[in-house]
Amino acid sequence: MYAMNLKLKGRRCIVVGGGQVAFRKVKPLLLEEAVVEVVAPRLHAGLQQLAADGRLCWRAATYRPGCLEGAFLVFCATDDPAVNRTAAAEARQRGALVNVAAPAQDSDFQVPACIRRGDFQLAVSTGGSSPAFARVLRQRLEARFSDAYGEWLQRLGVLRAELQRRPGTGRERERFWRQVLDDELLALVEQGRLEEAEAKVRNAINGFGTQS
Repeated sequence: MYAMNLKLKGRRCIVVGGGQVAFRKVKPLLLEEAVVEVVAPRLHAGLQQLAADGRLCWRAATYRPGCLEGAFLVFCATDDPAVNRTAAAEARQRGALVNVAAPAQDSDFQVPACIRRGDFQLAVSTGGSSPAFARVLRQRLEARFSDAYGEWLQRLGVLRAELQRRPGTGRERERFWRQVLDDELLALVEQGRLEEAEAKVRNAINGFGTQS
């Protein structure tokens, strides 16, 4: 499978089904500021709350052909495989990408189990073979990758901009980052010692381009 990150802000994403699986599909879409519509006669309690808060649009009906117009992504998350297949076929005819909860092999894409720390994201995927195993691995990794990684990424963006303002070639900058992002620096980040990590990088930036 080809892994990529999609920008979903303002994109229309339709979820067919209103149960627990649909709720899991909706939450990351809202984090990415997608325009979410749920098509289902009844909703999981979590989806009910999101609808009441105005964070998604609820079409209180069973799936019918014609309700997927304008969708960028479609998630087929009912407990009826036949309905999922029918909705998936319509979505593809309309040019949308499709994720099918069951059977998973009917999907165009899989949604990995993700760890989010600000702009830092770590994804675990099993290619649909075992979503449960992906979730177990994600839980293990969550304990290792703390919120410090998100904060460090913000600092690193500022430091990268500082380096960009200094004379030098792209290859020289690439070599710089390979050298400075070493095990010692990563250990500081893991320990939450971000001030020390930042000082280490900034000192290296101050010496950038001075070597003959």
